[in-house]
Amino acid sequence: MLKLNSFVLIQLRIIFFMWLSCHIALSQEKPNIILIMADDLGYETLSVNGGSSYSTPNLDQLALGGMRFDQCYATPLCTPSRVQIMTGKYNNRNYIGFGLLDPSEKTFGHYLQDAGYENLVVGKWQLLGNSVQQKLAGNRAGTTPEKAGFDDYCLWQINTLGSRYKDPTLSSKEGGVETHTGKYGPDIFVEKIFTFIEKNKNDPFFIYYPMVLAHDPFVPTPSNPEFLNFDAKSGTNDPKYFGEMVAYMDHIVGKLVQKVDDMGIRENTLILFVGDNGTDRDVASRFKGSLVQGKKGYTTNAGTHVPLIANWPRKIAAGMVNKNLIDFTDFLPTLLQVANVKEKKSMALDGVSFYPQLLGDNSDIREWVFCHYDPNWGKFKPQSYVQNKKWKLYDNGDFFNLEQDKLEKNPIDISSVTREIDAIVDKFKNVLNTYNK
Repeated sequence: MLKLNSFVLIQLRIIFFMWLSCHIALSQEKPNIILIMADDLGYETLSVNGGSSYSTPNLDQLALGGMRFDQCYATPLCTPSRVQIMTGKYNNRNYIGFGLLDPSEKTFGHYLQDAGYENLVVGKWQLLGNSVQQKLAGNRAGTTPEKAGFDDYCLWQINTLGSRYKDPTLSSKEGGVETHTGKYGPDIFVEKIFTFIEKNKNDPFFIYYPMVLAHDPFVPTPSNPEFLNFDAKSGTNDPKYFGEMVAYMDHIVGKLVQKVDDMGIRENTLILFVGDNGTDRDVASRFKGSLVQGKKGYTTNAGTHVPLIANWPRKIAAGMVNKNLIDFTDFLPTLLQVANVKEKKSMALDGVSFYPQLLGDNSDIREWVFCHYDPNWGKFKPQSYVQNKKWKLYDNGDFFNLEQDKLEKNPIDISSVTREIDAIVDKFKNVLNTYNK
């Protein structure tokens, strides 16, 4: 009987270690992914990129320990960028209106959920639409986080307005809609992330964190003594607070990275940080000796050029600077490849995975960035354009040398360009014709 019990015990141990080995292998095969997207943060704001107006030590360290990108381009406004990054498709194919995500679209949440990931989204939603936004979209509604592929959430503005900063009104899966008196929205979001990581540290997870920082209203943060007595309903919106909001955003990123370290899962976690569009137009920032005025909402460089950082110890070499073109359709195919999910033709994605570039392989890089911009919001006119690092062509025929004319003040007469430049114009026209059918 004793021998039989010993035999059974040995068999159970073997089964346990086989299960553990398979579990570890699965975890390494499907690494954790954290995608952080700052709100209204242009390329010029980070110190590591050459900015000198703000303190961003944690983001600088994240970049120095991994890869930073010099040529990442978003759309000029939040909803168009969010729809594009979540679906991997250009806006001409699936954008239905400002503040809305077409509920028929599959997102990176769906694909990663199907691959066995536990998914969390925290921060800014603004994709279901309020009554005004839905009316502007022809009485169409957007979607909710559950229907967009997320298992859990804590979000500002699903279908309720209110503060996103002090005394925030937030929606969560477990608590519904709640106003958190005396608290600060970004602190609540990061605590939700911590709880989620603790719960899922042994399984593959995806965290999508579209931040509320550093969007206006520009108001005091908890690092400011003014915060204690600040009235969240005062209507304050002063750009003098933008710098401390950027610093607090950086502080939040630092806390998140430290948590991943503390949980012992850092080497199995890819962290991506990106801005959703250019900096607010009321903010001017020092950048490499010049003053850059934010141009959120506009298609010029200061409205679309955003920071991008990728960090993954033992996978991405430290101190790398990537000068290749990246646009927001590239994120979804990249995440699929990171998660070992095969991209299928039926997905009909527009992007090019930059996962090989993270590992040092530059054999498959894009030659141009396309943007279809028709936000159906504000006074922004519909436009489409194609650009590379030097040249930019709009659908109305305007053509610019971006190296000499970043503000796009002096369009070039296409009829007078050299044969070499004419070939670039023809290529750009073909792209515009392809996507503007």
